[in-house]
Amino acid sequence: MPSVQKQTTLVIDQGTSSTKVFLFNLKNQIVFKSLEKHFLVNTKPGHVEADAHAIARTCKKLIQLASKFADQNNFTIIGLGMAFQRSTFLFWDRQSIKPLTPALSWQDSRASNIVKEFSDFSDSIFIKTGAPLNPHFGGPKFAYLTRNDPNLKMRAIQGEVVFGTISAYLTHYLTGNCLIDESIASRFTLMDLVRRQWDDELLALFETPKACLPKLTSSVNNFGTILVNKKNIPLLVVIGDQQAALIGQGGFTTNAVAMNFGTSGSIQINVGKKSTHVNGLISSILYSDQKEHFYILEGTINACNSLFYQLEKELKIPHKQMLWDDRCTMTKTEGVYVPTFSGLASPYWVDEYNLVSKGYGNNLPNEIIRAGMESIGLLVNDILSLAKSKLKDLPNNIMASGGGARPSLLQFISDLTGITVHRSPMKDRTALGVHALLNKTHNGTWPMINISHKDGYLPKMIQSERKIKIERWKSALLEAGVK
Repeated sequence: MPSVQKQTTLVIDQGTSSTKVFLFNLKNQIVFKSLEKHFLVNTKPGHVEADAHAIARTCKKLIQLASKFADQNNFTIIGLGMAFQRSTFLFWDRQSIKPLTPALSWQDSRASNIVKEFSDFSDSIFIKTGAPLNPHFGGPKFAYLTRNDPNLKMRAIQGEVVFGTISAYLTHYLTGNCLIDESIASRFTLMDLVRRQWDDELLALFETPKACLPKLTSSVNNFGTILVNKKNIPLLVVIGDQQAALIGQGGFTTNAVAMNFGTSGSIQINVGKKSTHVNGLISSILYSDQKEHFYILEGTINACNSLFYQLEKELKIPHKQMLWDDRCTMTKTEGVYVPTFSGLASPYWVDEYNLVSKGYGNNLPNEIIRAGMESIGLLVNDILSLAKSKLKDLPNNIMASGGGARPSLLQFISDLTGITVHRSPMKDRTALGVHALLNKTHNGTWPMINISHKDGYLPKMIQSERKIKIERWKSALLEAGVK
């Protein structure tokens, strides 16, 4: 048996804008990391697509790269795990594993009319699935794609094609096994969250044949093996990226709370072994293995780093000159900005409303950028206020991770919420969460994850200013048509 020092886990973090690969040693240290960027295509307003096959090839390339590094340095890979963006859906051929449709990104809202059609069922969908009726999720996307392609619907009935997430497609592509883990299956709006099974009533509602869905399985399981450099590497963990981020911040225990800011954002709460439904938030499986399962309550924010990419276009600012955190740190504004390009998720769940951007002084475009940043913090405050009204014993200190966890945003969140916000010195908490699950599978216990923080942000804003900020935000939401 190889020494502990030479044992490693291989982790893939497949996100919206890039795919990353890591090797961790069993001391939870990164010994290898590489990244490949990829791009979304906006074919028309509300249509946001990814190339699933290109992403699959990238994943295979990065796994080969990490395996080669391990071989060159006499490391032994004890297992592979993958974290994924969760609500990106496509169809592919069950036999050839070739995509038959573009991958509709979680940002894609083309199924909005489907959602309106099913609005009478929104409460029953939420009760069963823990998720709101929304065009970002699987049921509406299935209905949209099959209604626009009758042949696809017929092949789905016959089980010749598969409808699933990018995670299920890549699992199938890499291992030959068509499986979907329970943490990501929560995004289909077709799974009963308590029974953890495809629900016959929901399948009938969205006219989704069970024959075209991947097989449900736990997050920690033997998904199959991946042949890399003449070696078979076992795929042992598949999980949603935000679930992994909470685990990577040490969120193993009930009422643990964390924030993660990347292309999108997420406030995550470990609610233990019993699901907790809060209208406006999403209930999902945090992770599961063959012995037990845990639940997560989550507030999602559609536009974090992606908001600043959008502002670069709108304000005609070159990317290298945006430096949004520096601009926000040096700028104050009485303006307010309600972003529209990817809709509002928690706790409002609306996709069609009006842009509000007003109240600025003379320091443009910096005040617009500052107001954009503040919109993220105001949504965080809305989410945490809702969670606090329903849950007890939430902590007064929260760790934030991800590339968007910048000082100006974290200070503003602290000012609004009254919570002390800590910034993780490690950005790649999602990958660390996958490693933690692999390590637990290997050793039987959770690893000792370092949750020391780099900075702590205490509330500084006076109460009257905080009140004005929140009142302006609420007024702007009403003006935008968000209720």
